[in-house]
This record gives sequence, C-alpha cells and structure tokens, in this order.
Amino acid sequence: MAELKTKRTKESVSEFIAAVESDARRADAKVVAKLMQEVVGEKPYMLGPTIVGFGSYEGKTGAWPIVGFSPRKANLVLYLSTEFPERAPLLKKLGKHKAGKSCVYLNKLADVDMGVLRKLVERSVAYTRAKGGDEC
Repeated sequence: MAELKTKRTKESVSEFIAAVESDARRADAKVVAKLMQEVVGEKPYMLGPTIVGFGSYEGKTGAWPIVGFSPRKANLVLYLSTEFPERAPLLKKLGKHKAGKSCVYLNKLADVDMGVLRKLVERSVAYTRAKGGDEC
C-alpha cells in the first residue's frame, strides 16, 4: 500500500482558521467548525496543511476523518460520506452549492439553509459510524 500524502498533523486548527485571508471565509470556517464539532462530539484536528477533520474511521487506505472541511480561496469545501441515503434529497434542499463524489462546495454559508446543512452533516456522521471503513 502506498504511503498517504494527507496525514493527521499536530498543527493548530484555530491558528489555521485565523490565518484564512478572507474575513468572510474565515467567519464561515468558524461556523462550520463549531457545527461539525457539535455533531461529531470530538475536537477538530488538521489533516495535511489545509483540511480540518473531525472523528476518525479506518478506510481502505488508512485513518480518515468522519467529516471535515477546507476553507479554500475559491470555495468552502465540505468532506462528507458519499453514500448515505438522504444525501441527494438534502442536497436538493441545501441551497446554492456544487457537489462532487465526497465534496460539497459552497461559495458562502449565506447561500445555504443552515438547518439542512446540519442535517447533511448529522446523516453523514451517522452513516459513517454505522457502516465505517471501506463503505464510506
């Protein structure tokens, strides 16, 4: 098995978020960090230099966060499970976003329904905890 390039680090999540250049993106990152921490019930950690992760499960290629996000310049990227049954219907109700296989891209939190966003995170976390490992 090849060595993972994106690994858990000891870097400070709060310092990482504080260093986000855009005031709006930094504020959104703080909100998403709080939401994910509440849902997962665990403190965040850095995964590589730009991903904030919460919780952990063992996948085919090693340990991965149950959920996470990255406040990139172009978008706020959410990392969620790809297969939970409620994903597609919730994404339809979310508001303005783009979605890839495991990523949801948001321009800003003001564009989405925060209640639906919380449900997406909750359902993703519940699915990953129930199925775990390779099925996520």
